[in-house]
Amino acid sequence: MGARLGSGNDDELTETHEINVTPFIDVVLVLLIIFMVAAPLATVDVPVDLPASTAMPTPRPDKPLFLTIQADKTLSLGDTQTTRESLGAALDAATHGDKSQRVFLRADKTVDYGALTEVMNSLRGAGYLKIGLVGLETAPAP
Repeated sequence: MGARLGSGNDDELTETHEINVTPFIDVVLVLLIIFMVAAPLATVDVPVDLPASTAMPTPRPDKPLFLTIQADKTLSLGDTQTTRESLGAALDAATHGDKSQRVFLRADKTVDYGALTEVMNSLRGAGYLKIGLVGLETAPAP
């Protein structure tokens, strides 16, 4: 609330209904400076070529083909254990030579990234390029 002091003969003070924008401008300028300083810090400078994801769930096939890497790094194709050397032949027998069939890759939580990558390279070397990584769906935290 403001009052106007005039040189008139009125002894009454009249109220003015004007908005004082100076504090508003000060706050906006301080916020602008904060964002100008914080914006370069929010960017990540590590160059990574991230894969694209469509996030659309694909329908599950009638008989999915699961390749499992267990904690001791043994491989199982479906329910049958196999070795990395015989993986291509086991896949060809399971898919009847259909290299366009998707292979769902499951790995134990303790399997390191290098072992997972070696199995994926073996799949690619055998001609199976459609690989789906299987994980557990978790509920979002409240």
